[in-house]
Amino acid sequence: MPQPFIFLAPGSTTAPLEWPLAERLLETAAICGGDPAPILELLATSDQSPPTPGDGLTTTLWEFLATLASVDLAAARTVEPHLDAAAILAQAGIDWVPRTSWGVFAAEGSTKLVADAPDADTGEWLLDGEKPWCSLAGALDYAVVTAHVPGGRRAFAVDLRRSGVTAHSGAWASHGLARIPSESVGFENVPALPVGARDWYLDRPGFAVGGVGVAACWFGGAVGIFRTLFAAAQSRKPDQLALAWLGESDRLLASGAAMLHAAAVAADQGTLGWRAAHRVRGQIAGICERISTLAGRALGPAPLGFDPSHARRVADLGIYIRQHHAARDDAALGQLLLQAPESTEGGIGPW
Repeated sequence: MPQPFIFLAPGSTTAPLEWPLAERLLETAAICGGDPAPILELLATSDQSPPTPGDGLTTTLWEFLATLASVDLAAARTVEPHLDAAAILAQAGIDWVPRTSWGVFAAEGSTKLVADAPDADTGEWLLDGEKPWCSLAGALDYAVVTAHVPGGRRAFAVDLRRSGVTAHSGAWASHGLARIPSESVGFENVPALPVGARDWYLDRPGFAVGGVGVAACWFGGAVGIFRTLFAAAQSRKPDQLALAWLGESDRLLASGAAMLHAAAVAADQGTLGWRAAHRVRGQIAGICERISTLAGRALGPAPLGFDPSHARRVADLGIYIRQHHAARDDAALGQLLLQAPESTEGGIGPW
């Protein structure tokens, strides 16, 4: 393997992810240089449905995503929604489409995507409007897309190669994940297959699980930065500050790994909800930000200026963790605590 494997579970020595593409994806990530094209090509060669979390191997699956992200965050950013789409379809009882690449477009913005079923005889749904933040829409085959329907929102499986789908391009200015544009997509009378009932996408247990799977990718990016920091400390005698920064980074990663492992166990037990997911995502995002800061202090400007892999990893991780909404997600967690306090002994909350 191109990089040491990341193990979240204490005492693990092997990573038996039963997916033929896993090792090839790691090898391709090591040479893709932030380009998602070879990753997408590899995904589209598979006849086998991808592995999904919640079936007893969630730890192993998240270990793979973290390892992939430690090698190349753009590769992980390409693979993670492909796996998330597979999980969503499986939960809805919809068969996987072999030899295809997938995304998940569920963000909301100022524009609005509407789904309607104008023909009651055929029962066909059509999508109309704009959907923001659609990563790699111009390069994918299919996507799970959420749209507004009477009384709520609903998920749909959409063939992005059909006429009426317009993936906008040219506005993506980010230096992080520079080759994974997340721009809007226009839909005009585009047929769509319902995935679950109204509001099922947001209410399903797997929604929280998928959210933590993203955090596993963030965690892998932080590990990649740590490895650069560790190598620098090995290359010369570190002073007390360098040792302190290295030690703090290791401590942060250990706590993040423990949280991800506990969340994976809960996912396999069917007990991982959004309270736990918000805790994990918030902590992992904070760990990523802190390790990026520590690496900057310890390494100085040289790696950011002259090490393309390190500079790209820092930039990629910086925009990737913005999928966490910072204090707004903490506010959502606070609201969940007030709605359903975990204490059963008359206390003020879970603690």
